[in-house]
Amino acid sequence: MPYFSEIYGNPSSSHSFGRKAEQAVEDARELVASILNCKASEIVFTSGGSEGDNLAIRGAALTRRQLGHGNHIITTPVEHSAVSRTMEQLAVVMDFAHSVLPVDDLGMVDVEEFAELCKPGTTIASIIYANNEVGSINPIPQIAEQAKARDVWLHTDAVQAAGQLSLDVHALGVDLMSISGHKFYGPKGVGALYIRDGLNLLPSQTGGSHESGRRAGTHNTPFIVGMAKALQLAYDDIDTRIAHYTQMRDRLVKGICSRMPDVTRTGHPENRLPSHASFIFEGLDSSQLLMHLDMKGIAASGGSACKTGNPEPSGVLLSMGFKPEQAIGSLRLSVGHKTTTDDIDYAVDVVCEVVEKLYRLNRETLL
Repeated sequence: MPYFSEIYGNPSSSHSFGRKAEQAVEDARELVASILNCKASEIVFTSGGSEGDNLAIRGAALTRRQLGHGNHIITTPVEHSAVSRTMEQLAVVMDFAHSVLPVDDLGMVDVEEFAELCKPGTTIASIIYANNEVGSINPIPQIAEQAKARDVWLHTDAVQAAGQLSLDVHALGVDLMSISGHKFYGPKGVGALYIRDGLNLLPSQTGGSHESGRRAGTHNTPFIVGMAKALQLAYDDIDTRIAHYTQMRDRLVKGICSRMPDVTRTGHPENRLPSHASFIFEGLDSSQLLMHLDMKGIAASGGSACKTGNPEPSGVLLSMGFKPEQAIGSLRLSVGHKTTTDDIDYAVDVVCEVVEKLYRLNRETLL
């Protein structure tokens, strides 16, 4: 709160007001770096995960092509749109060769298939750490090992993983990694991008020499401070939080599956985000399901939160082999550190009641 009022200077200014704000930004950078196990100079503050994804992918691809390293880029069909659309723009507008690494029915990539897809001229690959729609966790360290052996820079979108999984960039082996503050109870509209020391990226935002010339724009001091503190709180208490998430999620899954035996769970049953549960109710339209849940006080998603209200089937589920009539009936539910067993029991009751009501209405319409 003090950085909205008392310490209000521009961190790029040389006067005392600016120096105090600059110190706050640099303290926050050190704090984020300590959790990612990297140098403070390897952290770039952004406006969120989307900007971080854009800067990492476009900046790396353009820089490496300019230096003569190649023109081939790789991603998966289950990425957040900040990754997939950036890759598509590079391919369509900037003439990059773009390969899409397939996923299995759990939404995960195969390490050997990734290695085979890497070829001379492959410059950057972006593989999501933990999927936002189905919760599955990819084997990033093994993928990074294959990428390094082939001189391919590896970026991972760790937005969904932050606050729940390890962000140790050395253990993960990644070259670039994006996170966003609001996924671990920080402010919305701020994020961070890890850029391994020695990597040069063409900035996607030009202007002043902020962030060592890698991202122009006046620093949002209060949000940067808030994000760093939220990340610290999340990892100081990580074991307690994970245990709570897992307990609440398992109660939610068990409650729904025991009362709705025809429901299909999506994503990996064990190797998934501890706070995340995802289902398919075949024959239902998720937009109707979400509307009825919202009326009962249950805030849910039919896939990515960025696609809420979109009546199209989830592209993530289609890439996993689900049919369109299945994929359109998806439901994603998440638990938080303040979720209680009463919350879970209420959610189970409401989900089951709403699903049964919609199935009944569908049958009556057919008659």
